[in-house]
Amino acid sequence: MKSNQKVLFIVQAAMIAAIYIVLTYFVNAFNLANGAIQVRISEALTILPYFTPAAIPGLFVGCLLSNILTGCMPLDVIFGSLATLVAACGTYALRKYRWLAPVPPILVNTIVVPFVLSYVYQFPGSIPYFMLTVGIGEIISCGILGSLLLTALNKYRHVIFTSPANQN
Repeated sequence: MKSNQKVLFIVQAAMIAAIYIVLTYFVNAFNLANGAIQVRISEALTILPYFTPAAIPGLFVGCLLSNILTGCMPLDVIFGSLATLVAACGTYALRKYRWLAPVPPILVNTIVVPFVLSYVYQFPGSIPYFMLTVGIGEIISCGILGSLLLTALNKYRHVIFTSPANQN
C-alpha cells in the first residue's frame, strides 16, 4: 500500500468513526442509543464496508468510543464493539452481494446485544424479548436506513471511495 493510499485509508476510517460517534450522540439524546429498545441510526453506517475496507476499523473505533462516551458498562463497551467489528467484517466479506450488506450487522447485534442487556445490565426481560427489540431496531437502522444509504452512496461510490491511484 502506497503512502497516499495509507493516508486515505486512515482518513476514511477516522471520518466514519467520527460520523458514527456524532450520530450515536444524537440518538442518545432521545434515549435510543442504549437499552432494551434501541435504534442507533449510526448503525446505518455498517453498510460502508461494502464500499471500503477502511470502514471496518472506522466502525469499530466509532462504536468503541460511542459506547465509552455514552456511559456504557465496560463489558458492553467490549462486546458491543466486538459485535460491530464482526458485523463489519461480515459486510465486507459479502461486498459482492449488495443487498446482503445489512444482514451481518442485523444478525450479529440481534444475537450479541440481548445477552449484554440481560447479563451486564440485568434489564428485566428475557433473551428472546431482547432479541425481538434489538432485532427490530437493527432492521430499522441497518436494514432500512442502511439500505437507503447504500443506494444513495452507490451512485457516487467512484467519487467518494476512490483510491488516490485512480485520481488523474
